[in-house]
Amino acid sequence: MKKSLLFLLVLSCIHLAKAQTPALLEAFTLSYTQEYAGDYTSAISTLKKEYDEKGYEVNLRLGYLHYMAGLFTESITYYQKAMNLMPMSIEARLGFVLPASALGNWTQVENQYKKILEIDPSHAQTNYRLGLILYGKKDYQTAYRYFEKVVNQYPFGYDALLMYAWTNLQLGKYREAKVLFNKVLLYSPGDVSALEGLGLIK
Repeated sequence: MKKSLLFLLVLSCIHLAKAQTPALLEAFTLSYTQEYAGDYTSAISTLKKEYDEKGYEVNLRLGYLHYMAGLFTESITYYQKAMNLMPMSIEARLGFVLPASALGNWTQVENQYKKILEIDPSHAQTNYRLGLILYGKKDYQTAYRYFEKVVNQYPFGYDALLMYAWTNLQLGKYREAKVLFNKVLLYSPGDVSALEGLGLIK
């Protein structure tokens, strides 16, 4: 087992050494200049000249550039390749959800968020976003669990705190919701959403 793992590691290092050529570095550098100028088509073209389907970094970047160019289906393809190359990559999965959500593929988005939480159950951004999706579906009980995790990690973070307050309100936990909405007001005095929530509590 150890020998096979070592062998895979050596192969990976050999490929990495081959992948990091001066031409690839030059292509990445030029692609950033083109991206900053808003010329995503040229940035894509530049990287494709040095494209290696086994290169994680180039697939990840092409996924991003295609997304920025509004080529969502192509973006998904490159992000998928990146995920296949590095299955534990959270950044590739977070990238994947951008074009998937732009295309309205919410099942794919939700599935990727769940896979991220299998890798890192405490990933705050993912817990929050999954909570938002479930809140939108009116699955308040499940959304509650995701928002609760984030608020436990970031007790004075505005976004999760506000959504946690609204979720408590939807679940009929009025005392808890009132406390949470008032905490939101400490962060954002006069917050319209928090005041609206408080106005609904009898």
